Amino acid sequence: MADQFGLIGSLLEERGDAEQIEGVLGTLAQFNTAELVAKVGGLLRRVSALMQVYNQVTNSLSLDTVLPHLVDIVTRALKTERGTLFLHDPDTNELFSRVVQGGQVDEIRIPATTGIVGSVFTSGEPLLIDDAYADPRFNQEVDRRTGFKTHNILCAPLRDKVGTIIGATQVLNKRTGNFDAEDLSLLEAITAQASAVLENARLFERVEKSRREEAQMLEVSSALSSELQIGPLLAKIMRATTEVLDADRSTLFLFDPKTNELWSRVAEGVETKEIRFPANAGIAGEVFSAGRTLNIPDAYADPRFNREVDRRTGYRTRTILCMPIVNKGGQRIGVTQVLNKRGGPFAATDEHRLRALSAQAAIAIENAQLFDDVLNVKNYNESILKSLSNGVITLDTEDRIIKANEAALRVLKLSDEDIHNQRVDQVFTGANGWVMASVRNVQASGATDLVYDTEMQLGDGTKVSLNLTCAPLIDIKEQSIGCMLIFEDISREKRIRGTMARYMTKEIVDKLLEEGESALGGASQEVSILFSDIRQFTTISESLGARGTVSLLNEYFSEMADIIFAHSGILDKYIGDAIMAVFGTPFQNPADTDNAVSVANEMLVTMRRFNRARAERNLPAIEIGVGIATGEAVAGNIGSPKLMNYTVIGDTVNLASRLESATKFYSASLLVNALTVEKTKGDKRYREIDLIRVMGKVRPAAIYEGLNHHSDETFPNMAKTIAAFERGLRQYRASDFAGAIRSFETALEHNPRDHPSRLYVERSRLFRATPPPDDWDGVWTMAEK
Repeated sequence: MADQFGLIGSLLEERGDAEQIEGVLGTLAQFNTAELVAKVGGLLRRVSALMQVYNQVTNSLSLDTVLPHLVDIVTRALKTERGTLFLHDPDTNELFSRVVQGGQVDEIRIPATTGIVGSVFTSGEPLLIDDAYADPRFNQEVDRRTGFKTHNILCAPLRDKVGTIIGATQVLNKRTGNFDAEDLSLLEAITAQASAVLENARLFERVEKSRREEAQMLEVSSALSSELQIGPLLAKIMRATTEVLDADRSTLFLFDPKTNELWSRVAEGVETKEIRFPANAGIAGEVFSAGRTLNIPDAYADPRFNREVDRRTGYRTRTILCMPIVNKGGQRIGVTQVLNKRGGPFAATDEHRLRALSAQAAIAIENAQLFDDVLNVKNYNESILKSLSNGVITLDTEDRIIKANEAALRVLKLSDEDIHNQRVDQVFTGANGWVMASVRNVQASGATDLVYDTEMQLGDGTKVSLNLTCAPLIDIKEQSIGCMLIFEDISREKRIRGTMARYMTKEIVDKLLEEGESALGGASQEVSILFSDIRQFTTISESLGARGTVSLLNEYFSEMADIIFAHSGILDKYIGDAIMAVFGTPFQNPADTDNAVSVANEMLVTMRRFNRARAERNLPAIEIGVGIATGEAVAGNIGSPKLMNYTVIGDTVNLASRLESATKFYSASLLVNALTVEKTKGDKRYREIDLIRVMGKVRPAAIYEGLNHHSDETFPNMAKTIAAFERGLRQYRASDFAGAIRSFETALEHNPRDHPSRLYVERSRLFRATPPPDDWDGVWTMAEK
């Protein structure tokens, strides 16, 4: 009997021949009426469901419409409370369905191997489950979350026309009893009828999606190619990436080869101006370094992910797709990182889209960087022109003025409107025609033309002295594109700066220019004068010859001049092998005297190093003596109108020179006058050497030896030696010559090379043998300059 009803079903679903129909009718005559009605009723429901599939579903190509309709047909045909039809997404290996909630179609997704539906899909075998809670594959959490109570389940695989499983259908809670074989048969019949419709709808959806993506990519490509500013471009790339991949946020990191860092000005969704990190750090760093894509379905399960960023921002990163950006030359120029794909992890199609988008982005970024480089070069050139103290004017091939920097407008007392796009011979006319003559020389020869110290007649009647350099401008094809005029203002301030910078520090020159010409006028002020001289220079120069002497002096003067300038001194002049330096003019400083003494000590220390270097070259050592005098002197421009020299004159200058000469007599390296000792501060060591009366002067002067340049090697037992010397000097001036001899000899025991002690031993012996007159004041008169 079951076979006969099965035949009836097949006759209703398909067309049977006359012989089959007669056989069925003969069989039906044997059944009672109630049983026949029930059987026919079941068949009619089956037929009705199949007809609904045909009538309501086959006319639609939208999965949003087809899936909810099919679920509705299945649940009504099988008299169940709920049903779901899942299709397989091979890109993500997920099962998905569309459900209508609140008037909107939402998509749900589950892994293709999860739960009862996943089991049916992977095995291809249907399941009839009478008690869902007794099946370990059933996820009870869904019921707890929704409040729904699942009793029984019927789940069958969904196959296409060639038998490939493309999804699964699941119905819950049959209203009367449990699911049976007929329910399964009906479900399989309905889904078989609908499989072709589902395949067509999925194909249509893919085509529509592809069409939308192509249109979107075209729109993105157009938008990116139209943007040349790197900042807005990065923002556009981020927005496009987020939209195309249906993600939460994106970040594009560019590589900075100068710092070996990845950086971004745009971190979409995070407020930041610029972020930077090493090019091999984190997930983005690994992608950039290795040049491979990373698709991370669970960020927190990946040890490379830095959770600290999420904790700091309150953001929750779930999925990550990170891909290198490669330019047309195959070089990696950055990384695109996309976070949190909506609806699940990133799929292979997302990687394909991002790869296509990155290729477009690479082109746009390189164009923007090239444009940025051009702008930077332009701005750089503009900055150079703006910062130049010389005036610069550029001309095109038609002699029209294209650009004039601020210095040119200032020197020439013109405005940009006065000269822009004007012919050069219309701007520089009359007495200024020499400018056009220089331009013609350059055009004729192709070489730079120089015009020195020439006067320019300005529009307000004043004149300015200029040096002009006219140079040709050549393009990369060696073709002339015009010429450039460079005007150097050589007014008095510039001449002073150029001249005085060779004799004094830049700071003094700058202050001198601020004060103006009055600072160079004659003024009497307290200064410290330093003289230094090479001992036995005549003998040394004879042994070295002319070239050797010049080389020695240049090397020696370079070392000494640097020391003077380092202590704010003015190099007044070179006098043969001697140096004269001034401290305290044209501007005074409380540390002038200290600076002079520091220079002297440093010069003497430097000479020891200087001589060691000469010894290594088998060259003779040289010794110098230094004298410093502090006192009043006259400073100013001295000379004739044709040749002026800024210098100092007076007794203090003469005394400094005498003190330098006296260093030979006392065999001391540094001698200073009493006012120098009085004016110096800090840890400066001196000993009084003598009271002398220099030639041309009546009043005696106390002189002191500066000792700071000495070391334990050059002056052993200094404290004991100085103590004995000072005791001997007191005895000497008290005419106790015997006691003085003993004290000075004690000093020589401590330091046999102490020449002043040896000198006083000789003097004391002389005076002991021939005592001085009763009015002797202890002053020694210098017989030589």
